[in-house]
Amino acid sequence: MAVQERLTTESSPEGLTSERLREAERLRGELRGFAYRMLASPQDAEDAVQNAMVRAWRSIDKFDGRSSVRTWMYRIVTNVCLDEISARKRRALPIDLESQASPPVIASLGDPLHAQSFVEPMLDSMLADPADIVISRESVRLAFVAALQHLPASQRAVLILRDVLAWRAAEVAGLLEISVAAANSQLQRARETLAAVQTGTKGAKPNGSREVEERVVARYVEAFERYDMNALATMLAEDAIMSMPPFSLYLSGRKDVVEWMAGPGFECEGSRTLPVDVNGAPGFAQYRVDPAGGFFPWGVHAVVVRDGVVAEETVFLGPEIFASLGLPAHLDS
Repeated sequence: MAVQERLTTESSPEGLTSERLREAERLRGELRGFAYRMLASPQDAEDAVQNAMVRAWRSIDKFDGRSSVRTWMYRIVTNVCLDEISARKRRALPIDLESQASPPVIASLGDPLHAQSFVEPMLDSMLADPADIVISRESVRLAFVAALQHLPASQRAVLILRDVLAWRAAEVAGLLEISVAAANSQLQRARETLAAVQTGTKGAKPNGSREVEERVVARYVEAFERYDMNALATMLAEDAIMSMPPFSLYLSGRKDVVEWMAGPGFECEGSRTLPVDVNGAPGFAQYRVDPAGGFFPWGVHAVVVRDGVVAEETVFLGPEIFASLGLPAHLDS
């Protein structure tokens, strides 16, 4: 296409509309990251973004250009998320649902809770570009995403936009169609609630560098694939925590975690693993031996490293988790 012809096309209403829709599509990754923090589920986040894209396509002729396409898309996605939150219960982690740890016996497992009861993991590659992931790693940790779910929906949106995405108060006020004073008031209340929730959580807090995390998890995975209980025990913190959504139980203490793996978890011996970067930290996807051949998906392990050892391990069980993260449905022998 000649330069003049291209300029004429792009300056026409149809060309301008197409360019705006292309710009909206380029925002999909960061919008997905925002929606995930709001909804705590990768599938719900993807659905919210797709819903927003459809709404944008249907109303593109009403976009007057007074705001950027980015602001416009965030407004649409935020409204979709607010509607979704109003229609459901808060997602949580098992350690937030149970007041006491469970004994390491199979009877503790009980019945699985509804899948929408729990915060779900998100692969780093699904959030945004690599540079953004490095900058915002702490803002996608499971504990942080779970803490966000304690906030009222509008406060949650304000805090994410201001403290995670670094929007100005006036920008947030304009997006939510409230005054700057109201936006600042909501932010203050959100920060206070979040601080109280984070102070009271039983979850482990990471304190090592990315390099240390990767080294510790790599050693842990090697021992896990050998199913070497002695080696695993040396890499677990004395107060290590393990949980297994969609079950509400959680185990507390190195002794109970190892006892569970050696007892009720014995069928995990012989598993294969795939490394995954999940919620801002190295983790792994576990595939158990399939009697029919190969390996079937069992659990996605999100790991918290503290002081050079594994302090917390959340194992998200079920093939649905693998599907939502785009992980292989089966591994060959």
